[in-house]
Amino acid sequence: MSTMPVVTLATWSGAPDLSDDERELPAALRARGIDARVRVWDDPTVDWEDAGIVVVRGVRDYAQKLDQFRAWTRSLRRVINHPDVMEWNTDKHYLLELQKRGMPIIPTTWLEPEVGYSKHQIHSRIPAHGDFVIKPAVGSGGRGTGRYTSTHAVSRQEAILHADRQLSKGRTVMIQRYLEQIEQQGEISLIYFNGLSQHMVVKQPMLHTSFRSVDDVQEEVASAREASEEEWRWGEQIRRAIHSYIKDRLGRDEQLLFCRVDLVRDGNGGFYAMEVSLIDGSLYLGTVDGALENFADAIAVGAFW
Repeated sequence: MSTMPVVTLATWSGAPDLSDDERELPAALRARGIDARVRVWDDPTVDWEDAGIVVVRGVRDYAQKLDQFRAWTRSLRRVINHPDVMEWNTDKHYLLELQKRGMPIIPTTWLEPEVGYSKHQIHSRIPAHGDFVIKPAVGSGGRGTGRYTSTHAVSRQEAILHADRQLSKGRTVMIQRYLEQIEQQGEISLIYFNGLSQHMVVKQPMLHTSFRSVDDVQEEVASAREASEEEWRWGEQIRRAIHSYIKDRLGRDEQLLFCRVDLVRDGNGGFYAMEVSLIDGSLYLGTVDGALENFADAIAVGAFW
């Protein structure tokens, strides 16, 4: 009988063999003495009692099956990141928790479904000028997101209908001004494994002017760049805010196997925290030499601990 530790990489049916940049991860784990497996998280034929340590990766459909996903994470003997951490991260209201802890976020108008907004009330909450973005507070892979122009009558009407559809499904809607800094300087992602800084990528703008809400996952185009001391400093501030909340929620701090912090320049010498990915966000392992090996090392630390 094998005494190798078991690690199961949980993915989704849209990528049953993992994403392109993580496909070699099982082989890297096996080279480290780990019995590595890949399973679709909601496959009813999988015996999760025999899964060992479950590492949640590209579960890009969790938002469409949110209650099922949350119940599944809590049914596992050992899963990383922690189920409470993932539950918090499923809903972008977590940005408000970061803001309470001193982190600037993109100014956002939150429309809650229980209020029962009329189309006119939605209209009155849309910016009077410039481009803006509408997105659901619970979503993954860019689904349900659209970019609109406030001074274009047809675009504005499309935005109202978009928000109304989301609200009618019981979803919180976020309205954010589109930041031109994304076009000029890009959005950056800082990646951490087991609390240690790893690499940074710059992502190309995804929401072009004609981008509209879609149901398919939107793949980001990213390239590696060395992060500046300032960028890592901002990333560390956000990480501290995350761990402050985790400690408040769990009564203790919790090691995060992986953490991705997305930032964008605020136009005033600082950054906004755009998003934090602790569930299924890409870690861009294919953009940096050695990144996949580093992630395998980070998983192995937990597997042999």
